[in-house]
Parts: sequence; C-alpha cells; structure tokens
Amino acid sequence: MKLLLCEDVEKLGYLGDIIEVKNGYARNYLLPQGLAMVPSETNIKSLAEEKGQRAEQRKLARTQLEKAAQAVEGAEAVIAAKANEQGHLFGSVNEKQIADNLRAQGFDIADRMVYLGEHIKEVGTHEVTLKLAADLTATIKVVVVSQDETVESINPDKEG
Repeated sequence: MKLLLCEDVEKLGYLGDIIEVKNGYARNYLLPQGLAMVPSETNIKSLAEEKGQRAEQRKLARTQLEKAAQAVEGAEAVIAAKANEQGHLFGSVNEKQIADNLRAQGFDIADRMVYLGEHIKEVGTHEVTLKLAADLTATIKVVVVSQDETVESINPDKEG
C-alpha cells in the first residue's frame, strides 16, 4: 500500500515521502497514529513546504551531530565502582553511567547513544562505541577503577 508520511518515522522515511508498506502495517499503525495518509495531489502539495523546512532541520541536526562526534572522539570516562581484589565488579557499568559521566564532562550524549555489547564487569580500560546516528559513530575509552583506588594509582604517568 502506498502512503504519504505526515511525520518522520525512524527506519521508514521522512515527512512528505511516499512509501510502500504492507496493508496491515498501514491500517493498524501508520494511519491510526496519524503518521501517514493516502497520497493525493492536495496532500502532497500541502506537505511540500514543510518537507523543505524539515530537510533543513535534519541538515542542521546532522552538522551538530558530526561536531559532537568529533568533540567526543577519544574522550575518556573514568567510573568508580565496587570491585573485589581480582578486579571483578560487584554489579556492572552500564550505558547510563557512561552517558552521565560524559554529560558531566560537557558532552551532549544521550543514554541511547552509548553502545555496549554487554555491560562492563571488570576493572580496567575498555573501548566503547557511541552511535550518534545510523552511520555516525565515535569511540571513547571507559576507565573503570575500584572505589578503593584513586585515578592516580591507575594512571601514574598523568599528573592531576
């Protein structure tokens, strides 16, 4: 079934796009939610101006995301957690803790942007990927230290 999108729908299209979807998806989700309508000349013309404005907004947002990716690339988040003598954490470090640490450093990172295959459960340095957009990523270092230790004992070469 062909539909005209009234809103941006993730992984489907943007406002003003004419898309082809299965009948059930259209009838049960897109049409009742007001996310799409049946395309007609009148509907297409009414959304044309707003489509251009949204394209500009997406372009600006993409530029901001690229700047954010460059700024955060190579950043380091130091997180203290309870651990035993062998370096195993009592619990784990998750996406929210990492995002909170980065926001405290001044980076504009949402929790959903932090991608961990699985939660961090060991003391040490870990590479973590930030997924800012579908095709835009950045890599940061997450240093997990035991709450009993200080950052200087982990990084003696850095002066603080």
